[in-house]
Amino acid sequence: MANEIESTSLFSTNKVPTFIILCILTLLLLYIKISFIEQETAAFEFLQDRPEGTVLKIISALQFFSIPLIYLWKFTVIGFVIWVGSFMFGFRITFSQCWSVVMAAEFVFLLPEFLKIGWFMFIETDPTLPQIKAFYPFSLMNLVDYTTIQKQYAYPLKAISIFEIFYILVLVNGVHHYAKRDKQAAWWIVSTSYILIFLLWLLFYIIVYK
Repeated sequence: MANEIESTSLFSTNKVPTFIILCILTLLLLYIKISFIEQETAAFEFLQDRPEGTVLKIISALQFFSIPLIYLWKFTVIGFVIWVGSFMFGFRITFSQCWSVVMAAEFVFLLPEFLKIGWFMFIETDPTLPQIKAFYPFSLMNLVDYTTIQKQYAYPLKAISIFEIFYILVLVNGVHHYAKRDKQAAWWIVSTSYILIFLLWLLFYIIVYK
């Protein structure tokens, strides 16, 4: 019975098809956002026949091709961080298992993209490019005026959101799933590895941004 539960767990699914599904969903959401929202703004229409418009199109195209590489890099780095944290606490979790946990948690970040598309397609139907870039559902960015804040705070304010909390919860449950220990220990691992590195990264970003 335990083996059956293990095999049907989200964290134990086959890596390759799960990774492909994640990339396809991300590509689909990105395509919808770029084609039906960003390229419909007045600024993009004004630039589309100018050199700046060509640059924007090239950047958009590069986003599609870079998704698998970005995911591979992100899952490897965060998976390694959590694996080291698990090792420090004496948990027998393999790097491959940590990688799977991080990949499963990434599905959380598809939700804000879906909400963002819905917001600009059905509610705020005539946005500007800065509005689109600044908008992130249920984040600290929604509590401030994006036109008045200093640019180095934009990314951290978007990064700290309710979806980041959901992401952390999935990481904790994944560690708990593989470690088969009490969940408090899993919280300690994630807190002293991923959460600590995440906060330090935001601080570093604010300091070095120019």
